[in-house]
Amino acid sequence: MSNLIIKIADLPEEFPAIAAIRKSVFQEEQGVDPALEFDGKDELSQHLIAYLDQKAVGTTRIRYLDEKTAKIERLAVLSTARGQGIGKKIMENALQIIASKNVREVVIHAQESVKVLYQKLNFVEEGEIFEEAEILHVKMRKIFYLE
Repeated sequence: MSNLIIKIADLPEEFPAIAAIRKSVFQEEQGVDPALEFDGKDELSQHLIAYLDQKAVGTTRIRYLDEKTAKIERLAVLSTARGQGIGKKIMENALQIIASKNVREVVIHAQESVKVLYQKLNFVEEGEIFEEAEILHVKMRKIFYLE
């Protein structure tokens, strides 16, 4: 997969590609309400975009909740590009960016069906399974260092 490039997105130029990926994955495939998907927090977030053979195929966003905690949200890879480890590589990039800012911990709301991806990245489940956008999720946390 030497033709894979993951980078911090240039906004607003690359946001239409990010929005198209999220629309395809979350709205079209999973039936998420557009008002839930595009929640007004994109402007407050740092976005990553993945290109495979110069085509935008994946994205996620990082939101800093405070100086100690970041939340990774909206990880999405187009169905045509899945099964190649792109989601994991996007997450690894996001974690490197967060770690470079001396943020202590990262939280995610993982879809129950893909939580194993996050477990491989040393996220730990926390609490009960809950429903978000009519999809089962579990809160997961990764701590970089203890204070």
